[in-house]
Amino acid sequence: MLLRKSLLLTVIALCVAIAPSFGQAAAKKAVPAKAEAAAGLIDINSADAATLKSIPGIGDAYSAKIIANRPYKGKDEIVKKAGVPQGVYDKIKDKIIAKQK
Repeated sequence: MLLRKSLLLTVIALCVAIAPSFGQAAAKKAVPAKAEAAAGLIDINSADAATLKSIPGIGDAYSAKIIANRPYKGKDEIVKKAGVPQGVYDKIKDKIIAKQK
């Protein structure tokens, strides 16, 4: 009887000790999405024209071309597919993302 109680207490102690690590794993998965939001990254695959035009160097024409040539597998595709100049892309590449569905 004493052995069963000891075994039970050991199992409970292990569960209590391990439980916080499961919560940390879930929290780590949520960090990238929060980091994107905090960084203010704009998804070129879903942003509307007004949001795209808020990016420096992207006006009416480029925002229309970006929307018309969706989807993008990578953010760098806006240079070839939408005709955004390489110099403009180099300036905005840290402000955009191309999320996949």
